[in-house]
Amino acid sequence: MKINLIEKSRIDDVDFTNLTFGKIFTDHMFISEYKNGKWSSGEIRPYKNISVSPSARVLHYGQAIFEGMKCFKSEDDDLFLFRPDENFKRFNKSSQRLAIPEIDEKIFFNGLNKLLKIDSEWIKKGFGNALYIRPFVYASEPSINASEANEYTFLIICSPSKSYYGDMEISVKIEEKYSRAAKGGVGYAKAAGNYAAAFYPTKLAIEQGFQQIIWTDSNNHNAIEEAGTMNLFFVIGNKLITSPTSDSILDGITRKSIIELAKFYGIDVYEREITIDEIIKEHKSGNLKEIFGSGTAVVVLPIKSFGHRDQLYTLNSEKNSISSFLKEKLNNIQYNISNDFENWKYKIN
Repeated sequence: MKINLIEKSRIDDVDFTNLTFGKIFTDHMFISEYKNGKWSSGEIRPYKNISVSPSARVLHYGQAIFEGMKCFKSEDDDLFLFRPDENFKRFNKSSQRLAIPEIDEKIFFNGLNKLLKIDSEWIKKGFGNALYIRPFVYASEPSINASEANEYTFLIICSPSKSYYGDMEISVKIEEKYSRAAKGGVGYAKAAGNYAAAFYPTKLAIEQGFQQIIWTDSNNHNAIEEAGTMNLFFVIGNKLITSPTSDSILDGITRKSIIELAKFYGIDVYEREITIDEIIKEHKSGNLKEIFGSGTAVVVLPIKSFGHRDQLYTLNSEKNSISSFLKEKLNNIQYNISNDFENWKYKIN
């Protein structure tokens, strides 16, 4: 692997106490190119603009996928990734769905390890601090022929981050007109177009005072799927319920971890269909205790209220909430405070 280091770091110009998510990037990036049927071993370069042809297929047909990962620094200055094997598998699953050549595991992890070691000073200690990692691939071949490309570019870029929403609780709108994904589509993939299509309905929801959308099934708009950049969990009585994954719901790695943690600590977990009618009914009866989202960026995020049509439903605050308990347990693993689930940790050596 070629390594081309920056002459002078930009790190001293960054205010790490006042970060906007996804706006600041570390000194270096990793890049590998797919040509003539194979991926190059890759190169570490200074983070800078890249050149893209106006006829690059990604700009015309949307062949692009990405992942979201985080690296954490322990109090002993060790660096840990959280379940990167799951991100790697999902990256290639997304690639396959969009007819993108799968990336080789060695290239993926060699690039990741080298990049994180070089830019390790950008990773700060303490809960809420992390380095957000964005691996992505796009069709870079210059051609507007409407078919899959023959050339691709794979990159990894990194951004220092704090908590996505801070300590706030958010309000969400249940969407009944627009759909995020349909059965048989690409909803389960981390396809760039999934997010582009969600921006307009989310913009409308924000204008109405909400922060995010709860997406429902495209057929009847009654079965709950996911919310914006998060999978969803509901605490009804003493049971934790989440919608099962499908080809229209992203198989979240934080979601998967929350389910395993809950079961480990004796919480009853159910993966089953949950409908708008059910959560409104359970809210009215007082049985709906919590709603929270999970995802790489947000980790675990409480939802304080949800809007359905012209009605706003607000949840009472829970002193000893399941969401805060599970978030603490998850954070303790990510920052290497807990010895539980050691196989979820990937140490950068």
